Amino acid sequence: MKNVTSVPKITLGISLLFLGMLLFLGGKVSPSSQSISFESEPVKVEKLSSDEVDDAKIPKRIIIPRLSLDLEVKKADIVNGYWEVFPDTAAWGSGSGIPGEKGNQIIFAHAREGLFLPLQSIKVGVKLYILSDLGWFQYEVREIKEVYPNQIEVIAPTEDETLTLYTCSGFSDSKRLIVIAKRV
Repeated sequence: MKNVTSVPKITLGISLLFLGMLLFLGGKVSPSSQSISFESEPVKVEKLSSDEVDDAKIPKRIIIPRLSLDLEVKKADIVNGYWEVFPDTAAWGSGSGIPGEKGNQIIFAHAREGLFLPLQSIKVGVKLYILSDLGWFQYEVREIKEVYPNQIEVIAPTEDETLTLYTCSGFSDSKRLIVIAKRV
């Protein structure tokens, strides 16, 4: 007698395998997928400091020795309510805090090789350094968290000197990795 259930099991197995591959690769291959990244969802800026900042005070470089990370930092102006994002360097959000003064300075970059991808392995306690024309400023990582792109409170002004690093994370860049550091 022939086994009647073998054909449906094989069909079900192949269907599940195909569906799994489609779900796994679909977000990365499909041109119509709605991935959230800096290209499609840049850093939205609410009201920040409107004071003009002396260029000498603006961060020019970020170094995290533990991660072998050393990047140029450019000033990102606000365009249509969003900070500019650069494909090849980190950015300091215009209107955010500056090294050596109270406030929340925001530095962000894409999560790719040569940019902020190494932040995925950063730990609390790691030291990092910001260079401006006025000198070096040392910070220590105090908190690491993931948020959704609409949780913009992480870039809000602070009462103390804070450095917030911001990059994409999560499946299909659906979240943001936030690294909060304080001056030491």
